[in-house]
Amino acid sequence: MIEHTSIKSLLKGEVAPPRNIIVKGWVRTIRTSKNVNFIALNDGSTILNIQLVIDSNTPAFEICQNISTGACIRAEGTLVASQGKGQSVEIQCNSVVIYGTADPEKYPLQKKGHTLEFLREIAHLRPRTNTFGAVLRMRHQMAFAIHQFFNDKGFFYMHAPIVTGSDAEGAGEMFKVTTLPLENPPRNTDGSINYMEDFFGKATNLTVSGQLEAELGALALGNVYTFGPTFRAENSNTPRHLAEFWMIEPEMAFYDIHDNMDLAEEMLKYLINYALQNSKDDLEFLNQMYDKELITRLQSVVDKPFIRLTYTEAVEILIGFNAQFEFKVEWGTDLQKEHENFLVSHHGGPVILTDYPKHIKAFYMKQNEDGKTVRAMDILFPWIGEIIGGSQREENYDKLLSRVTEMGIDEDEIWWYLDTRRFGTCPHAGFGLGFERLMLFVTGMTNIRDVIPFPRTPKNAEF
Repeated sequence: MIEHTSIKSLLKGEVAPPRNIIVKGWVRTIRTSKNVNFIALNDGSTILNIQLVIDSNTPAFEICQNISTGACIRAEGTLVASQGKGQSVEIQCNSVVIYGTADPEKYPLQKKGHTLEFLREIAHLRPRTNTFGAVLRMRHQMAFAIHQFFNDKGFFYMHAPIVTGSDAEGAGEMFKVTTLPLENPPRNTDGSINYMEDFFGKATNLTVSGQLEAELGALALGNVYTFGPTFRAENSNTPRHLAEFWMIEPEMAFYDIHDNMDLAEEMLKYLINYALQNSKDDLEFLNQMYDKELITRLQSVVDKPFIRLTYTEAVEILIGFNAQFEFKVEWGTDLQKEHENFLVSHHGGPVILTDYPKHIKAFYMKQNEDGKTVRAMDILFPWIGEIIGGSQREENYDKLLSRVTEMGIDEDEIWWYLDTRRFGTCPHAGFGLGFERLMLFVTGMTNIRDVIPFPRTPKNAEF
């Protein structure tokens, strides 16, 4: 019995011609003539198509009259050396079976250019395009590389909850989770909603971060990481924001801020180098079609050490160029994307900023001795801006509690987090990498909605 073979393995030379084979996939193009038909077939295993050659003296020739772009077929024939240019092998077909037709009058993916905006409207079909096939294959490669990186370094993969009763970032932009009747929820005597009657017996939300739970794991297992979906109900329609996105959040016991920076830089270089080595065909396509500097930029990040500056040093640099910024800089301001891009351009590559003013950072970051700054770190990348945010965590119970109170956080909601500082606390650190931000960088795409299969944005939860 002849086995079904992937197109990727055929084009990589894993099967030597001549050989009887079966391929299955979707028709990208079909050219018909009186004596011979040519089909470009793709099965998703690679961005490259394989050519099927169907002579008029075979039973398959007549079947081709019912095949058009988008149809799904099974083709059987002989793998032979290609007579044309562009690929080393092709298939001389003797049998074609149509699994599913595609009405050429209605099938939206024809052999022409489509805008990315149009493709978002047909996200159920856009994985069949070269662009989104490449993006999704690279998304898989990056996810696999993340797990491999941490596994090889002895980290434990920890599953943080998606439903949570705490707001890790303190921003309040969270999606509520409830089983209460929205039209008439139970209420307390003061008119507020009685969440005691809800499924969990308290107000709950979709998580914005797995960090706090990951810290609990790190304080028992040493080094852990989470990798899962996170959610933010921010009414933003920029090319950099999603309501549902994925985060990688490692937490490490006995790490300080310098260890944290070292690990983050090592991880980013590992992931980008993995993409260069394992997504060559997809990267070359994206480099040609969307970003002529993509591969060069990726290689430059791998080759150069990241520049490390304190926030104060960065502000001193930026103040000298305030005239060219829309948002003026002074010590204590939260840096905008234009400032981050300037710093990256000014230093010719990625920059790690540390020691931010404590009033613009989260409650859990370790306070420095100056009383004004915390041991935060942000990694700024070319074109992307901030790609990683992290810090050494505050392990001192009294200082952490003081910050909780100062920022108006309900102590009763995070009693368990505070408890870890009372029972066997230790220095520890961690960071968060937005997976879609990484995907923007490694693919060269310009809109974050184009690096996730089904984007969730304001007024959009289709598919």
